[in-house]
Amino acid sequence: MADPLRIVLVEDSVLLREGIVRLFGEAGYVAAAAFGDAEDIVERVAAARADVVILDVRLPPTFRDEGIRAALELRTRTPGVGILVLSQYVEGVYARELLAAGEGGVGYLLKDRITSLDEFTDAVRRVSERGTVLDPLVVRELLAARSDPLASLTPRERDVLELMAEGRSNASIAARLFIGVGAVEKNISGIFAKLGLEESGTEHRRVLAVIAFLQRG
Repeated sequence: MADPLRIVLVEDSVLLREGIVRLFGEAGYVAAAAFGDAEDIVERVAAARADVVILDVRLPPTFRDEGIRAALELRTRTPGVGILVLSQYVEGVYARELLAAGEGGVGYLLKDRITSLDEFTDAVRRVSERGTVLDPLVVRELLAARSDPLASLTPRERDVLELMAEGRSNASIAARLFIGVGAVEKNISGIFAKLGLEESGTEHRRVLAVIAFLQRG
């Protein structure tokens, strides 16, 4: 008889976290650990000897992308552990980053579209078996993004591009977003790369990036 799956849950909502832990027990899985944040996630997962880690996308302290960054770190440093991301929204950029970080053993589901407990526990099992589980809305977003270069931008890159479109300098953008000028420059480099704007002596990449943003609407 196979050992029961060992699950680590990272979810800031206490009620949801406790509910999922109880669900695991009913499904015959072991809730090896449950946390409200992703701090020291690699060490925590190793200590729990997890088979699968389930993470919310938005976690403390900023509730922006801590969960997905933790998932990407786990994909790199603990490739044998399955990763299942839960989100309230379709975050196409995050889904692409997660899928690009490795092969199999990954899932991205929308919380409000999980219609049955059996469906959820089956998704956990498939991820543990190196399968890929994606909500149909996430798949649709990924397919649509193939023709939309702006869809590949991270939320932070979109924030920077929006402020660029307002005519702000790098220093002004940094002050507005409470980040360093170096971080702004790094995001701008990412924007140029994702929009295919190579260095040119005759074209201003900053202007072209803003035009792409405005045309997208």
